[in-house]
Amino acid sequence: MTDYGPPPVDRRLPTEEARDLMTLVRELAEREIRPTAAEEEEAGRFPRDLFRLLSESGLLSLPYAEEFGGGDQPYEVYLQVLEELAAARLTVGLGVSVHTLACHALAGYGTKEQRAEHLPAMLGGGLLGAYCLSEPASGSDAASLTTRASRQGDSWTIDGTKAWTTHGGVADFYTVLARTGGGGARGITAFLVPGDAEGLSAAPPERKMGMKGSPTAQLHFDGVRVPDARRIGDEGQGFAIALSALDSGRLGIAACAIGVAQAALDEALGYVAERRQFGRPIADFQGLRFMLADMATQVEAGRALYLTAARLRDAGQPFSKEAAMAKLFCTDTAMRVTTDAVQLLGGYGYTLDFPAERYMREAKVLQIVEGTNQIQRMVIARHLAGPETH
Repeated sequence: MTDYGPPPVDRRLPTEEARDLMTLVRELAEREIRPTAAEEEEAGRFPRDLFRLLSESGLLSLPYAEEFGGGDQPYEVYLQVLEELAAARLTVGLGVSVHTLACHALAGYGTKEQRAEHLPAMLGGGLLGAYCLSEPASGSDAASLTTRASRQGDSWTIDGTKAWTTHGGVADFYTVLARTGGGGARGITAFLVPGDAEGLSAAPPERKMGMKGSPTAQLHFDGVRVPDARRIGDEGQGFAIALSALDSGRLGIAACAIGVAQAALDEALGYVAERRQFGRPIADFQGLRFMLADMATQVEAGRALYLTAARLRDAGQPFSKEAAMAKLFCTDTAMRVTTDAVQLLGGYGYTLDFPAERYMREAKVLQIVEGTNQIQRMVIARHLAGPETH
């Protein structure tokens, strides 16, 4: 990695409190996250203690109400915090996004009593959450999930397997979508399941191309008993809750993608300023300058797109189409920019001595998680042209 440090992103934040928050995040990232990111990712170490520190610092609760221990920050601010964290280490930025997603159901659809009982610990008590929707045979077609919850008096018994669970096996709580009725979207209900519930176990983490420090695992539910007091929302409302969460979660992925892209752009800028060929810095060569200009333009466009969607959300306006657009564009941008960064570094870009290759490997998963980019195109097209005819 070069010693050159491009200036931090010039952020237009709405309040002085938000500016102070961003200063805190940048200092924490430089002190606690960035210095060990490459080593810990290569070793596949999950930074559990760091997430406790983030919780103590109020960074796991930013978009939720102060009443329950949240930071009461608008999404416009929260997403820019995610971007900064992801630029330092994607495992951390994405982990915060997943935790926020796992809290969404209870915060938005839980009863007042449920929120009072559980949210303070979930938001600021050092706990870490995970979100269980996908299954081995139910990914993009999430409404076909088969994990079943059967009611027995005032409790439910959950049986089945969930797949691709970020923080699987290390989370303290799981928001779980399970079938309680007939087939299709209307037969699904949401539950809040403790991480130490009897009958709940995790398979060994998946062996992934990137984000090796973030455990992704299948979860097995073998007669897991959950009291009805941990059911979130009405019976059969779970799929609607899941879709609502994913709209917001996609904005988190978009912000993380721009963080990775910005980190790759900064690395490329530092390298071309110092590398000399043919007697001058390679930053003088027009072909490379044009690549940098395109990379920077794509990053700025992606940032503007996710912030537009965030401001719609903050204003209480529909933002589903814009969230899909942001997730699509920002993650495709991350893939292009990181690939170009590797190219600009030449042979060094292909080595573990520079972070460009890690950024490129990490960017790929962002085009897949929380709805593949093909699914995002379907969502956008439905908003534009109506549902498909069969």
